[in-house]
Amino acid sequence: MDFLTGVYLGYSFLAFYYIILFTLIYLQNRKDILKVPKITKKYSVSCVIPCYNEEENIGKTIDSIAKNGYKNLKKIIVVDDRSTDNSYEIMKKYEKKYPGLVIAVQTPKNTGKAAGAKNYGSKFVETELIVFTDADSFPEKGAIEKMVGFFDAENTGAVTSSVLVKNRSNFLLRMQALEYMVIKFTRKLLEYVDSIYVTPGPLAMYRAKYFFNVGGFDEKNLTEDIEITWRFLDAGYDVKMSLPSRVYSVAPRRAKEWIKQRIRWNVGGIQSIIKHKNKFFRKGILGFFVLPFFIVSWIIGISGLAFFIYRAAREVILRYASTTYSVGANTAVLSLQDLSLNPDILFYFGMMLFAAGLIFTFLSIFYEKEKEFKRPRIFDVMVYMFFYLLVYPVIILTSLYKALKGEIKW
Repeated sequence: MDFLTGVYLGYSFLAFYYIILFTLIYLQNRKDILKVPKITKKYSVSCVIPCYNEEENIGKTIDSIAKNGYKNLKKIIVVDDRSTDNSYEIMKKYEKKYPGLVIAVQTPKNTGKAAGAKNYGSKFVETELIVFTDADSFPEKGAIEKMVGFFDAENTGAVTSSVLVKNRSNFLLRMQALEYMVIKFTRKLLEYVDSIYVTPGPLAMYRAKYFFNVGGFDEKNLTEDIEITWRFLDAGYDVKMSLPSRVYSVAPRRAKEWIKQRIRWNVGGIQSIIKHKNKFFRKGILGFFVLPFFIVSWIIGISGLAFFIYRAAREVILRYASTTYSVGANTAVLSLQDLSLNPDILFYFGMMLFAAGLIFTFLSIFYEKEKEFKRPRIFDVMVYMFFYLLVYPVIILTSLYKALKGEIKW
């Protein structure tokens, strides 16, 4: 066995390990995936909405929270981070529209990141629970109530939701819509091993006293929602997910915007890993599973792309060399031996991994029954599997390069 084959088999082992792990988690918990705890106590809730130049969306976001249906929602604190458009003026109008419920405030100066506005808004919170919602996100009616019941368990520190794509008018948006379905299904399965590693900004709920205990959001991190989740786990708090709680978020429409967003996500992840590097393989789920899972996921993605490029390039070079020799030697360019369809063991491993990924994708779609949108088409799923996912390892490599160069910016 040569070196490359050994490396490929090691990569396959890691990939199959996670496939088997997620399969076992799913089979054991499949009947409970869509369940939410019954509410035994009407916890008081405040919602904080950070906003910067979101005049097109902020009004609709406030409406979606105010009309969400949770009766013990005390305050909606909308924080303008010194927008240069009309966001603050719109917020003041909604303060009048919902008197006593909506409070429009401004940060003393532009913080430059959502974390700064979130922390500023949290200073006005006096309730048991805090909900954070992005200014371009729209929680489905009833989403908040479906999250509250998880807090009956005293150790529950945070609850996340199903983030879905609001706008699906072009092909890139449809790819992201499918990707978000897979991500939220994966996140729910991770709950059963106490390993949810992020509470995304579009809709996340925290127990207020635990939120303040860990010190709020890290304003220097590009992905404050990842980093704070890791501090919750490190402190021993549980992080749960309400799969039926849906929130629709505006996704990047163009490739350039999408690449910028994904690089920011990954660079923020790298920041979080560096900050928590001393936790690796220490006591607790953060060090023994979440951090290694994060790293191994990147290794699998990058290795998969590297092997794909290597095998494709090798095949092209061998074909070119064979063709050149055949023409120069005046022999047949294509012989019957060239038509052999006997694949090697690496091919079978690759096909098994692809089949497992395909099944997981269809399961993710099965558990998402949206009223407004049709389920993704088979054609979209195939493009997602064959092309869209191949781009992501390139994003990871670019993010690593930028992080090493110190190019860390919003």
